Amino acid sequence: MAGHSKWKQIKHKKALTDNRRAATWTKKIREITVAAKEGGGDPAGNPRLRLAIDTAKSVNMPNENIDRAIKKGTGELEGVNYEEITYEAYGPAGVAIMIDTLTDNGNRTVADIRRWLSRNGGNLGASGSVAWMFDRRGQISIDASSHDEETVMMAALDAGALDVDTSEDGYTVYTEVADFHAVQDALRAAGITWEDAELAMIPKTEIRVEGADAEQLLKLLDLIEELDDVQKVYTNADLDVDSLAEV
Repeated sequence: MAGHSKWKQIKHKKALTDNRRAATWTKKIREITVAAKEGGGDPAGNPRLRLAIDTAKSVNMPNENIDRAIKKGTGELEGVNYEEITYEAYGPAGVAIMIDTLTDNGNRTVADIRRWLSRNGGNLGASGSVAWMFDRRGQISIDASSHDEETVMMAALDAGALDVDTSEDGYTVYTEVADFHAVQDALRAAGITWEDAELAMIPKTEIRVEGADAEQLLKLLDLIEELDDVQKVYTNADLDVDSLAEV
């Protein structure tokens, strides 16, 4: 992965969605609830819950909201039963799209996703049609203006990171899923802060998307991400970010 920076694209996409995501906590609450139901209410022994709590705190969710979501997951408070469903699709220019959802009504969710795909040059694929194009990895994005490359490289690789993708804008640290939190802890101990950290589906190869196709794809991804049932959206598109500066 080294030699081809994803940080600029990550930051661009994050900037487009931060205000909307900061304004609603629905997705974060659902993830906390499901994580607590799956692995228990103690974040020290539940890595998924720990990550969900960190993500919720990054958008200033109050502790009482987090605690309530955990209790719904552990059964201490009444809550909704959510089902985890991943949809696979193709978008403009034939790019692969993975859509992670948490839903209490799968029929509603798939109908909403299919509608936006069909209206924006995409279509829903069969199970397994695009999943093979991705690897599940930890991904940590760090601003280059805050930390020097050598410090980031040493801290990440010494802690077991798979790779560090560097550019003049920033660094993207990739890890195995099992090493994700250990690498985070090592970065934190070294005084390194990050823009974003998540368990993500990383494409094995990418498709360059430019011009009108890039604009249509970005619109499609944004519409799908706005759906309450959708938690994460991944694509193997290598977007021409510079041409999208005003999108």
